[in-house]
Amino acid sequence: MTAPDARAEALVAHYERAGYARVSPAILQPAEPFLDLSGEDIRRRMFLTTDPDGQELCLRPDLTIPVSRDYLASPEAGEALGFCYLAPVFRHRADGPAEFVQGGIESFGRRDTAAADAEMLSLGLEATTHYGIDAPEIRIGDVGLFSALIAALDLAPAWKRRLVKDFNRAGSLAHDLDRLVNAAASERPEYQGVLAAMAGSDPKAAHALVTDLLSIAGITAVGGRSVGEIADRFLEQAALGASSGLPRATRALIEQFLAISGDPDEAADALRTLAAEAQLDLSAALDLFESRTGFLAAQGVEVSRIKFSTAFGRGLDYYTGFVFELHDQEMRVDRQLVAGGRYDELLTRLGAAAPIPAVGFSVWIERLNEIGAAS
Repeated sequence: MTAPDARAEALVAHYERAGYARVSPAILQPAEPFLDLSGEDIRRRMFLTTDPDGQELCLRPDLTIPVSRDYLASPEAGEALGFCYLAPVFRHRADGPAEFVQGGIESFGRRDTAAADAEMLSLGLEATTHYGIDAPEIRIGDVGLFSALIAALDLAPAWKRRLVKDFNRAGSLAHDLDRLVNAAASERPEYQGVLAAMAGSDPKAAHALVTDLLSIAGITAVGGRSVGEIADRFLEQAALGASSGLPRATRALIEQFLAISGDPDEAADALRTLAAEAQLDLSAALDLFESRTGFLAAQGVEVSRIKFSTAFGRGLDYYTGFVFELHDQEMRVDRQLVAGGRYDELLTRLGAAAPIPAVGFSVWIERLNEIGAAS
């Protein structure tokens, strides 16, 4: 098994001194949470196996979900606690070994959202400094701003869920916007009437019917998804298909929103102008955004160096708010060195009885070492 190096150990020791308890979750994990909650990029590269009882397992492809599961299983679940780690993860990769070491931090239960976000970025910057990279490129986004925009628009609930879900998926958002704009003129399938009827029926009854039909057909799982999950996706398609088209002016507004970029102060001004002109209430999301910028400045981060984009996402389904990546300005490595963000809904989806705020980041040790070797 790959062993962490002394430099990486020193970094995580620094995080421990900052108050983050070091943890090491089990390598073998239930596959279902990763299949349900991770992005497609991780799902298609997982190492899967099955135990004698038929439960699908995997080698952990990242550490956020395992640390979250262990936190929820502890007596302290719900309390404000932070954890750090340095351990191997496992993914099929064409450009490197399938086993590699990842460091990072996960912070749970803090209600001071803006301050916690800023602390994560600051601690992430300490990782690059630790490896001799004093001025990495800082890229940030905010899934919460896009969610607030979509919530304020006159769209069917199913489409609102779909657009927010697809925000992090390359190409999916543009495809769905095309579908919405062309919905009224598109040719409906012969079974559209059945789909429309199901979309307007009792959700539990419709789910039970589809599940029964799939079971009768002998379908047990497809692509790692259970019959229940397949039924959920089918019913989502029913709701989407029954919806009316999207006015082109609304699509233009979404695209105008997604074109906003700059440093956080410039972007906030542009977003407030857009919201006022479109008569949309985005004040809560923008207040949080500007508060976070203030905490970043207080942490010593030079705000004018930050590259913000409303279209920036991280490709993981569980992100709900602030997201960031740190890159090498000299492009000695063309992928992120440190990356993370806020995932407030993940713990509920993992079984928490009440919502628990959560934010964290991962450190790509092998990429930082590669830059050190090239320096």
